[in-house]
Amino acid sequence: MFGIFKKKSPVEKLQERYKKLMAEWHDLSTTNRSASDAKYAEAQGVLDEIDKLNA
Repeated sequence: MFGIFKKKSPVEKLQERYKKLMAEWHDLSTTNRSASDAKYAEAQGVLDEIDKLNA
């Protein structure tokens, strides 16, 4: 009930961004290979940031 006032942690924000990037990567994978590769590289960068924060 009071979860609406809870602030998201930096890790949660990065996880949402990673999920969004992976969805965009999947959509682009069938139409534009170079854009797909760029999205995947960006998603991997976000995943590296998540790993740094969790360590």
